[in-house]
Amino acid sequence: MKLSPKVLKILLIVVLVGFGIGFYLQDVKHEESTAHAWKANRYNLDRFNKIMEYNNKMNSSNWKVLKDSIDQQLDTLMILRFRKEVDSLEGVEPQAYNDKVEMHASFLSE
Repeated sequence: MKLSPKVLKILLIVVLVGFGIGFYLQDVKHEESTAHAWKANRYNLDRFNKIMEYNNKMNSSNWKVLKDSIDQQLDTLMILRFRKEVDSLEGVEPQAYNDKVEMHASFLSE
């Protein structure tokens, strides 16, 4: 199959236009994601600056309140974690108990 120079030129143009469109679309998406990243970074930077301001205003009474709040949150998290563990064990425990009963029954039958 021989391609004429005209067909080769058309194929070359189509390939180059395809690459051009691909690069353009990639650039548009990159600009979009960069804009979102900058917005997120500004939000994080604002949060960080607020934390630094609060940190500079800290004194012993503020620290006690913050420490108590952190302790309460940790206690709550530990309680929730414990409840989750217990809830997950409730489905497993009867099966383990049944296996234990069957094992004792097999020893008694021998």
